[in-house]
Amino acid sequence: MIAIINYNAGNILSVSNAINSLGYESIVTDDIATIQNADKVILPGVGEASSAMNYLRSKNLDKTIVGLRNPFLGICLGLQLLCKHSEEGDTECLGVFDTKVRLFPPKLKVPHMGWNDFVQVEGLLFNSIGVDDDVYYVHSFFADLSCDTIATCDYIHPFSAALGKDNFFAAQFHPEKSASVGQQILKNFLEI
Repeated sequence: MIAIINYNAGNILSVSNAINSLGYESIVTDDIATIQNADKVILPGVGEASSAMNYLRSKNLDKTIVGLRNPFLGICLGLQLLCKHSEEGDTECLGVFDTKVRLFPPKLKVPHMGWNDFVQVEGLLFNSIGVDDDVYYVHSFFADLSCDTIATCDYIHPFSAALGKDNFFAAQFHPEKSASVGQQILKNFLEI
């Protein structure tokens, strides 16, 4: 069973549908025991960092997430919440990845919205994926490059398109909206 964490963020249904279309059962939940006992856990989301963290803390999901040992995937806001700090609402986040989330400078259109290819990819999440493959983004905030960066994209400047450390993976892009490339990335995660 794949647990999709419900924390009042948007886009959860799209992720659930994408997981189900790959032949896996999923449950949308904020129940700690269900999350701890799941085969895989996904933290998707479209929303705002401080209100999302407040919800996670109110349900003790912040401590639960950090202590998980099952494969974990954060998507979009989910990636940002796994970082140390976000400029959005000056928010202390979960700190799984020792990097900061910052607002794009207004040199180009913000939010960064649309299809972009990768500059670099590595690791299990990107089996059968290359730098010329496009994925779909919608975000105004980004994670800095760090030792946990496993994929990069360049919009205004290079940023972490994906992060990975131990059992934790995260994508700034939306694999559930990224056609066959996104399906392959989700499939790679589900097969870990």
